Amino acid sequence: MTSTHTTDMKIDMQPHEVVKEELGTVLDTVNHVTQAEHELGFWKGVKLYPKAVFWSAFFCIAVIMAGFDPQLVSSFYALPAFQRKYGQLYQGEYIIPAPWQTGLGMGNAVGQLVGALACGWPLEKFGRKRTLAACCCWSIAWIFMQFFSNNLTILCIGEIFAGLGYGFYVVIAPVYASDVCPLALRGVLTASVNLAFVIGQFIAQGTAAGVESRSDALAYKLPFAIQWIWPVVLLIGLCFAPESPYWLVRQGRRDDAKRALEKLTSNRDRPDLDAMLVLIEETDLLEREYEASTTYLDCFKGTNLRRTEICTMVYLIQVIGGNPLIGYATYFFEQAGLASADAFNMGVGNTALGFVGTCLSWPLMLKFGRRTIYSCGMIVMTTILFTIGFLDIPKHSTGAIWAQATLMDIWTFVYQMTVGPICFVLICEVSSTRLRGRTIAIATAVQSLFGIVFTIGMPYMLSSEEGNWKGKAGYLFGAISAACLVWCWFRLPETSGRTFQELDIIFEHKISARKFASYRVLQEVHVLPETKEIYAQDG
Repeated sequence: MTSTHTTDMKIDMQPHEVVKEELGTVLDTVNHVTQAEHELGFWKGVKLYPKAVFWSAFFCIAVIMAGFDPQLVSSFYALPAFQRKYGQLYQGEYIIPAPWQTGLGMGNAVGQLVGALACGWPLEKFGRKRTLAACCCWSIAWIFMQFFSNNLTILCIGEIFAGLGYGFYVVIAPVYASDVCPLALRGVLTASVNLAFVIGQFIAQGTAAGVESRSDALAYKLPFAIQWIWPVVLLIGLCFAPESPYWLVRQGRRDDAKRALEKLTSNRDRPDLDAMLVLIEETDLLEREYEASTTYLDCFKGTNLRRTEICTMVYLIQVIGGNPLIGYATYFFEQAGLASADAFNMGVGNTALGFVGTCLSWPLMLKFGRRTIYSCGMIVMTTILFTIGFLDIPKHSTGAIWAQATLMDIWTFVYQMTVGPICFVLICEVSSTRLRGRTIAIATAVQSLFGIVFTIGMPYMLSSEEGNWKGKAGYLFGAISAACLVWCWFRLPETSGRTFQELDIIFEHKISARKFASYRVLQEVHVLPETKEIYAQDG
């Protein structure tokens, strides 16, 4: 009887009154879900979204490949068997000439640059799952060329085409993680992308150290063969993985989006999926009002220009702020004067500290903001880089060499605890949901471009037959890092504890970076213009 009475009342109401009532319901739903997101703690979030945690980690397996291959190749420059096969004699020792070190390093970086830019269209057209599956097949094919290469030319070609896939991986993984996880888990799960990089580097260093004593071709072929494991595992798992609910909503597939949310949440303690869908739809609607299309050009229009700048810079700082020294850690240690075995062991220790540092970043994120962690990390890293440079002033001694190597490990630890993982959190939170794939692709491409620059420069900078800078490289990266720290103070916002809709509103209101944390957002619902006009006219 009550239901019939309510229906009769709705029939008697004017159209704009019905719209107003429905709009009020949507507003209440959005406010309720937003409040629930803010109140949800980390461990409660894990309990409610265990499958989201699993699938985010699963997609990060692809990033392990992106961390493994470049680190492996740069480690090979100090591998005796690789040096004898591909190198040339210099002062009685086999070395890989600096031009070929540049070529091999550039191959991967160029591939990543092109792959990242090419990723935007298929990611939005075909979704995260199918795009990743295609990339896995691509990687399997090109690993064959790396494995069976007989000279540096073929190996370099294999690095270029394999790098195309890595460019896709480093975009897909953070985009997927940010799409499937709630606010309480967003920081940790997106930071896990960096952990995947570190795991890849650690496995590469450990593998290279394990084969360092071998004198046959398997010393460098076995590490290449390991790369076949991950794409096969991914292809099997992708058959069961849920698609991004944000992407499905943008495709008009609401029912599929709800089924995806079911696959991401707990079977026993499931949140209100319909309410979650309303928030996703309203966030998408809000961004549709801000940007009518989702092209690369839109990333440079209006407030998206600022968002693209921030994403690009926090990613770029990884390269220009000292990270190339991590990629060349083993080679750096050897050129600094350590024996080959000691250099490989220090390289393994370097990546192991990176692993521990990334794990420690998780509790830090739950207590401190993104801006605080990132900026404090930059201060410590800049200081360490200048110290490494100062230690190279006197004539080299064993103590100074070990001190530089130890400081490199400490720098890695601080980097992987702060700037490294927080970068991936920021690029996922700062970019809008509709342009996230393309924004991260642009940031990845710019980072890869500067990676190419340093790939060209690093061998000449460190090689004993060229610049022979050794620890003096700390001066260059220290100065660049100091300049980046100034940028962080003025331009890096605090995004912690904000839903994607709240971040859209704050950016649209052009709030300065230093006021992001204190700005109070008046929750709004954005609807179609004509509906909003009816609601506004009626008060």
